[in-house]
Amino acid sequence: MKIVYFDVENYEEEFLKENNNGKYTYFLEQNPLNDLSPIKKEYEDADIISVFTTSRVNKKVLEQFKNLKLIALRSVGFNHIDTDYCKEHNIAVVNSPGYGNITVAEFALALLLNVARKVTESYTDYKNGCVKPENLMGTELCGKTVGIVGLGAIGSAFAKIAHGLSMNILGFDKYEKEELKQNYGVKYTDFDTLLKESDFISIHAPLTKDNYHMFDEESFKKMKKTAIIVNTGRGELIDTKALYDAIVNKQIAGAGLDVLEKEETITDFDYIVGLNRLDKFTLEQTIINSQLFRLDNVIVTPHTAFNSREAIHRILRTTMSNINEFSSGNIQNNVIKI
Repeated sequence: MKIVYFDVENYEEEFLKENNNGKYTYFLEQNPLNDLSPIKKEYEDADIISVFTTSRVNKKVLEQFKNLKLIALRSVGFNHIDTDYCKEHNIAVVNSPGYGNITVAEFALALLLNVARKVTESYTDYKNGCVKPENLMGTELCGKTVGIVGLGAIGSAFAKIAHGLSMNILGFDKYEKEELKQNYGVKYTDFDTLLKESDFISIHAPLTKDNYHMFDEESFKKMKKTAIIVNTGRGELIDTKALYDAIVNKQIAGAGLDVLEKEETITDFDYIVGLNRLDKFTLEQTIINSQLFRLDNVIVTPHTAFNSREAIHRILRTTMSNINEFSSGNIQNNVIKI
């Protein structure tokens, strides 16, 4: 079998080489997979490709692979894959669940603490020699109410951390977990109540067709003016223009964001130099994203909540296991039915 790994970082190469065990013909490609340029000729007959979330694997991309049987995701989410095309062409898609429950939850807390206690502002002012204590006054988390949107594995891990900080916890999820209610004081509620009563909101929901822009202009109007929102889920869960307006107009107090809509336009050079080729929405989103960086009460990080040594090792081990199982005729961690 031929495998092409895209989005490969230097720290992944050694693991992938060592664990190939001579079983497969493989290629390591540092660039993400997208439709801005055709794939290399030598990749066209690949049986398996493996990608991270920075790739955009749409129909135009998939049509270039003539023998593709499996997409092995080095992530949990799969909204960057055209799963409809995969279903139609019997291409299996498998993910890497459970690798970063604690890792992402810890990072969400770090973002929340950073904004609530004005850590970055304090550092910047101190470095520039212009410290004014009244400008750096933050707010405590202990005793406050945090609303958690999405109480899957990561959201549950965040709830346990919040419980340890003596926070009151509201939860919004289709499925209620008795363990969280009994042992960690989670009170499940409807979305509007969570918006109105939460001092802080942390988003851990997957992106679906039903929750796109679930945080829109009306949502921000319902939130407390002192509220802080944190998103380590998917950028498309928030209407970024509505968020920007809410912060500028002081409808909410701030945001910690590890994900953004069209986040690939921030760091991907091919996208940046090709702005004239972008559709109107993507171009507008690129401008709004750049404006967020100028706000003192917003922290934006480059989709790095997953990025701990332990989590990366778990991702790679799961990816290799998924590939080995598939080559043996089994499918594990599949995300679509074919």
